[in-house]
Amino acid sequence: MLTNLIEIPSISCTNPKLDQSNRPVIDLLANWLSELGFKIEIIPLPNQPQKANLIATLGSGPGGLVLAGHTDTVPYDQQRWQYDPFKLTEAGNKWYGLGVCDMKGFFALAIEAIKPFLDKPLKQPLIILATADEESSMDGARALAKAGKPKARYAVIGEPTGLKPIYMHKGIMMERVHIKGQAGHSSNPALGINAIEVMHQVIDTILSFRTELATRYNNPLFEVPAPTLNLGCIHGGDNPNRICGECSLEYDLRPLPGLYCDELREMLQARISPISHDYQIPISVEAIFPGVEAFATDKNSTLIKTVETLTGHHAESVAFATEAPFLQELGMETVVLGPGNIDQAHQPDEYLSMDTVKPTVSLLQQLISEFCC
Repeated sequence: MLTNLIEIPSISCTNPKLDQSNRPVIDLLANWLSELGFKIEIIPLPNQPQKANLIATLGSGPGGLVLAGHTDTVPYDQQRWQYDPFKLTEAGNKWYGLGVCDMKGFFALAIEAIKPFLDKPLKQPLIILATADEESSMDGARALAKAGKPKARYAVIGEPTGLKPIYMHKGIMMERVHIKGQAGHSSNPALGINAIEVMHQVIDTILSFRTELATRYNNPLFEVPAPTLNLGCIHGGDNPNRICGECSLEYDLRPLPGLYCDELREMLQARISPISHDYQIPISVEAIFPGVEAFATDKNSTLIKTVETLTGHHAESVAFATEAPFLQELGMETVVLGPGNIDQAHQPDEYLSMDTVKPTVSLLQQLISEFCC
């Protein structure tokens, strides 16, 4: 199964030239699960018919367990890979391939874990959820939350956590500030309004905002306890002898639980608006994508206590974002827990240690037995 999944390219990317459909992966999973007796529902994304989510359900009832993952991968640098990204390669007790850790491997292990339960009556449903575009826009999970499905009581998202349960993570925002100044001949500064110079003031304001956030908000349960803000890229001007007419800055902000994307946008906009007023030029702050809220679930919930007991690890927090807030929005107790390590994700020669196979299958079988049987 893993060999077949790795062979199918399913890159999602904000760059349309690199973006690909995930339908072949969805169709493959649907065929496998249908043959095992699952009820199949394939849901194309609104305005993106080449992308789809899969909800595969075995059994019925008001509760149940969701085993969730995303079917897309990040782009890759071919020249930096020692192995073929689209061929599962075994070497040194590891499996190499694009997405083997993050996170196609989880689907193969989940399906393997399911097999002993196929001839047993389930008291609560078991749902396999496969989503689109997690690595770019999270539009797959966003569409599910908007549609109000799937419905279950518990959800495990199999992101690579080293089989350690994650009950809390930061959110992520990617934003763009765009300044429209006035171009002109550089010999006379009065002929224009230099967008780069205005951006200098905007950057000072953003960095002051970053300091303010770090001072006001702190959560020691995170390795980096404050919200982070990174200035990622800047574009402006076209020639040294022209006053720069336009300039854009893109940044990423990682909110702590309790801070919300819309609220943070409004806070920054309020600090940038006076600069726009002073220069009498438009300065816009816009979302590159809608953002993902921070995630936190009750550490004393049934699901967290169960996975802590089964894994022998206390639930932890991480800085990276997942689809957990969207499943939580659907009313499910949610945990992020899966094989592999995030350090191998998004890297050349991404791998999954073969030592994790049996522990992962065993853990998933215990969860299915606990919450479905």
